[in-house]
Amino acid sequence: MALKKESVIDLIAISENGAISVRRATYVLEDGVRITEPRYHRVSYVPGADVSGEDARVQAHAATAWTLEVVAAHLEQVARAAAQFVKFGA
Repeated sequence: MALKKESVIDLIAISENGAISVRRATYVLEDGVRITEPRYHRVSYVPGADVSGEDARVQAHAATAWTLEVVAAHLEQVARAAAQFVKFGA
């Protein structure tokens, strides 16, 4: 009886604003057979984020979805939010 942990990316989603969400499912295997329900871990990346350490599929999605226009729109949204933050003294 050999126990092993397996982690796989089971979902990659791109939101309307270009953010990429990645869900990993982790299972325990006994002799190569999954014996547990998945435990999920999620991470999100905003347009232009460094995804160089991620799976090649995530990098490919980022390269396709994060056009110059998408990244510029994200940076503009961040700048507007920061201006509102300063404006209201929060």
